[in-house]
Amino acid sequence: MVLEVAILRVRLGLVEQFEENFRLASPIIASIEGYQSHELRRCIEDDHKYILLVKWDSMESHTIGFRESEGYQEWKRLLHHFYDPFPVVEHFTLI
Repeated sequence: MVLEVAILRVRLGLVEQFEENFRLASPIIASIEGYQSHELRRCIEDDHKYILLVKWDSMESHTIGFRESEGYQEWKRLLHHFYDPFPVVEHFTLI
């Protein structure tokens, strides 16, 4: 299992719209082969900051299976315009 981690900074004033769009986008990522689960958490100290955690079977499930899918284009359309700056995405494995 690989854990994808992304810190998301949402533009000021767009938190509610981001959260609604994220709800709409969630079934897209959940439909990808190799997807296990995901969760989005909002920072207590900074309500425009989120962490996205996605569990994948492998890194390729994310980098190829998801990012090269048609669904990813819809994911981008729904979510990418909210971020400033654009998030760094990293992958972690259990030791």
